Amino acid sequence: MLDQIKGLHHVTSMAANAQTNNQFFTHALGLRRVKKTVNFDAPDVYHLYYGDENGAPGTIMTYFPFPKMAQGRPGTGEVGTTVYSIPEGSIGFWSDRLAKLNVTGLKTEETFGEKRLNFAGPDGDGFALVEVKDDNRLPWTHGGVDQDHAIRGFHSVAMRLRDDGATSELLKFMGYQVQDERDGVKRLTIPGGNGAHLIDLETMPNISRALPGAGSVHHVAFAVENRAKQLEVRKALMDTGYQVTPVIDRDYFWAIYFRTPGGVLFEIATNEPGFDRDEDTAHLGEALKLPTQHEHLRSLLEQHLEPLEA
Repeated sequence: MLDQIKGLHHVTSMAANAQTNNQFFTHALGLRRVKKTVNFDAPDVYHLYYGDENGAPGTIMTYFPFPKMAQGRPGTGEVGTTVYSIPEGSIGFWSDRLAKLNVTGLKTEETFGEKRLNFAGPDGDGFALVEVKDDNRLPWTHGGVDQDHAIRGFHSVAMRLRDDGATSELLKFMGYQVQDERDGVKRLTIPGGNGAHLIDLETMPNISRALPGAGSVHHVAFAVENRAKQLEVRKALMDTGYQVTPVIDRDYFWAIYFRTPGGVLFEIATNEPGFDRDEDTAHLGEALKLPTQHEHLRSLLEQHLEPLEA
């Protein structure tokens, strides 16, 4: 069993409109846009990152907004719900706030003994807020939500699977332990994790496979401290039979990817070097930052990419 992974690093999804996406995360959810860059493989498309003040691992939601992309079809083989942590007693605040902003899919419930508010993103994305006691991560408080209510970072992700057996064993190998199981959902945790250290596996044997599109999660990334630990994880996964990519430099972290038995794409990402490697913390997410290989396209991209509100 591995011990290098400490929880989630980021979740990456797809959207149909950059401005709508930016508005939702920075205004409705009150998160900070910590990076405005482009898709490495399609530089005419933004890659937007939202999180806390510094873009700490375990807080970062990222998006590829492909203009006018068709909406995805929910199903198995994907992350179905991305869940954020909020302070105890703040569900009412968020229910009122999101209702006033015409956010759809609002539903309050209790799962695993936790108060939870489900809602949908602009492209039908599955989200939830869960009240967590003593989540000491510092929130971003300059997005219109005060410290007593602001999002702390991720709480968990829920994966929809036709069968959770092989994925459950993989997560156990990655350092997760089964914490509880209720109503067809298995919850796994990493003891001493980074605050974003829960995974829920939802078994749905009669549901069709998902079709990716706007609102779909592209991949979920797990956090390791540095490149040395990442290489240890890569070797262990390959020794176990997984086909893992070489290490890829993503400017703000190094990444490796592999497909899980249940169909979900996993990434292992380093906490280093971080989002302040190319701009001061006070001004994160303001300027368009381009990977070195695309810098020669700057003038063209600045004309092509839709302007975004700060």
